[in-house]
Amino acid sequence: MIYNLPKPWNEPVYSYSLVSPERELLKKELDRQLNTAVEIPLIIGGKEIRKGTVKEIRCPHDHGKVLGTYFEATENEIELAVKAAIAAKEKWKKMAWSDRAAVFQKAASLISTKYRYILNAATMLGQSKNVHQAEIDATCETADFLRFNSYFMQEIYKEQPQYETHIWNRMEYRPLEGFVFAVSPFNFTAIGANLPTAPAMMGNTVVWKPASTSILSNYYFMQLLMEAGIPDGVINFLPSKGSVVSKIVFNDPDFAGIHFTGSTGVFNSMWKTISGNIENYRTYPRIVGETGGKDYVFVDKSADMKAAATGIIRAGFEYQGQKCSACSRVYAPSSKWAELKELLTEMVSRIKMGDVTDFTNFMNAVIDEAAFDSTMKYIDIAKNSKEAEILYGGNGNKTKGYFIEPTIVVTENPHFITMEEEIFAPVVTVYVYDDNNLETALDLVDNTSPYALTGAVFARGRDTLVEISERLSETAGNFYINDKCSGAVVGCQPFGGSRASGTNDKAGSHLNLLRWTSPRTIKENFAPPKDFEYPWMQE
Repeated sequence: MIYNLPKPWNEPVYSYSLVSPERELLKKELDRQLNTAVEIPLIIGGKEIRKGTVKEIRCPHDHGKVLGTYFEATENEIELAVKAAIAAKEKWKKMAWSDRAAVFQKAASLISTKYRYILNAATMLGQSKNVHQAEIDATCETADFLRFNSYFMQEIYKEQPQYETHIWNRMEYRPLEGFVFAVSPFNFTAIGANLPTAPAMMGNTVVWKPASTSILSNYYFMQLLMEAGIPDGVINFLPSKGSVVSKIVFNDPDFAGIHFTGSTGVFNSMWKTISGNIENYRTYPRIVGETGGKDYVFVDKSADMKAAATGIIRAGFEYQGQKCSACSRVYAPSSKWAELKELLTEMVSRIKMGDVTDFTNFMNAVIDEAAFDSTMKYIDIAKNSKEAEILYGGNGNKTKGYFIEPTIVVTENPHFITMEEEIFAPVVTVYVYDDNNLETALDLVDNTSPYALTGAVFARGRDTLVEISERLSETAGNFYINDKCSGAVVGCQPFGGSRASGTNDKAGSHLNLLRWTSPRTIKENFAPPKDFEYPWMQE
């Protein structure tokens, strides 16, 4: 039978306005999770395993509040997970692609309905996201990944070689030979969902290590997958220390690939370990990663300054600047700096920060104490430097939660530390350039950072936009014109960067799914020759 999946759509974003039914339903779920401590097991081969070190899950915005506990896998459980993934492989890869797709289509529907408020509340409480940021992440983007990736899988399988007379050429898209290791970050529930499911859709089995600071939402997503019918062992949920898991996974001959989002340093270390073990593997592993960023907004003198200021504030301070795509550096034209400065100061002064259960808050807490301490060190450097000044913010308080004010730094040094190093926090640094020397300013954008994830330009004239876009073509895998540099939508803006920002395999597109296949070309001859001699051999 030949089947066609429904054409995918982007999940509608709920408003959670004062009079909306979804607001009341979410409030109830927040209350339930705040008052129900959950015990999260490892899930290996479809079985719940309660072994290993017990760790607590706390709210970043109220670190005295314990949401539950989870088990951190030891070497024994990690080895069990690898064996479970290998054991489930044969049956899963032989399952019809339409049946595999049905699991993830069902999961997407569960997200839209039964699990919407569960995932949103867990993301709000466990990762300190406001209601809108949780909705567009845990519900909308997660459902989008599942629907669009299923559809991309179908389209990949349809891509077949051309025919010849009496010859049938076809392409078989096999899963990789072995298991895939998925390592997800804390900042997006949707990334936690996509990293294990994208390889699994293509017939692979997966060992999934979620971040310790997003365990709650990731666990609920794993429960959702099981309810959607994913077979035992296809995805194994394995909270643990990265160094402990990596030691076992990267030494296994059946290791076939890694799907990673995290820091550049960790990814580099993993790549080195994999290359050092290359002779031991059954096949060359696929290495797919999205890593760091030092994302920018470049403002031309012709820009609409109010639009530029809005883009900077939203990209810089939504989710406390803890997005891979968050604006971290700004290049402002000297002739328009006074106007832009006034707009930025006025807008940032209206930002309200606090607990996620207060829906009026635009910002909440950074993820943990380590992030708080690291960020405050950068802010202190700016406070004490003669090359920089704090335009706004610069204060933090971790008494109850890990709160850092939205902070704008202005520097006269385009290579100041906060212009170059990834901070991953609500800190935006502005360098005011001489707008009579545009070319030099664009060179600074290109050469200041080793990263190339996202970037944006605000300008009016098409000739200026063309010039800037072409000059900055290698500086960002996702480039925005007159828009903020964050907020990529699955199916609309496939996401990923190059240079030190990763392998640019574009999550949310068919390009990423192709990395999880090992194609086999098959040629079948319906009229094979009966003699070895060719016509040109005759005298």
